[in-house]
Amino acid sequence: MRTLADVAVEASTCTKCRLAEGRTQVVFGVGDSDADLMFIGEGPGFHEDQQGEPFVGAAGHLLTQMLGEIGQSREDVYIANIVKCRPPGNRDPLPDEIETCTPWLIEQLSMVQPRVVVTLGNFATKFVLNTQLGITRLRGQVHDWHGRTVIPTFHPAAILHGGGQNSPQLGLLREDFSLARRTLDSMETGTAISTLGTGVGGAAGSGGPVPTQPPPPPAAPPSGPQAPGSPRAVPPGSMARHALDDTPAQLDAPDEEQLELF
Repeated sequence: MRTLADVAVEASTCTKCRLAEGRTQVVFGVGDSDADLMFIGEGPGFHEDQQGEPFVGAAGHLLTQMLGEIGQSREDVYIANIVKCRPPGNRDPLPDEIETCTPWLIEQLSMVQPRVVVTLGNFATKFVLNTQLGITRLRGQVHDWHGRTVIPTFHPAAILHGGGQNSPQLGLLREDFSLARRTLDSMETGTAISTLGTGVGGAAGSGGPVPTQPPPPPAAPPSGPQAPGSPRAVPPGSMARHALDDTPAQLDAPDEEQLELF
């Protein structure tokens, strides 16, 4: 019987995309393979690439702190990223890299079967919920997602970028972690959470087995001059991509093929 450890071993030698060329090692995932709570980030950074474990740098320390405040440890949850190899210069993963790496994430979700998924930051949230809405519009709510619950929150790097322990968003991050804890508790007791929000695009579903086909790659960013009022381009590797996003955006219709994958 195939286990999560088997998948990790197989992924450790993956050379299916260009990210394999510059990595030190694959950063697969860490934590309880039967966790009810799973965190999904964007991709490994320098320290993660060196140590082979997600969220071990400064952002990882903040994540560990937040877990402790809700009575959880890294051993109690499962932590993963969308892509398993560090993009050069910490740039955003490219669409074809995401497409190639998505089957690993699908297997992680299928095998762990978390009840609550917390997406960390704009990139992971927009990818998982298939939306262009920014994190400040989506956080503080739960989103029904094919038998699971998604709770978006800020990436810990955004908090550090905005002042760390003095960041005005740190309290909001605490609220989201507390919401995740209350949501899990409500599932155990069968009680409702009064702060539940609506799922993005009505993306509720029935859960069940996870198909093995990856979703289509996200659309490539447009080239050429930006139209007035459009979001500012972010340089590759810039911490600004973890900054707060208040830009209004048109909500895309849910991609049913992608929604079924998780």
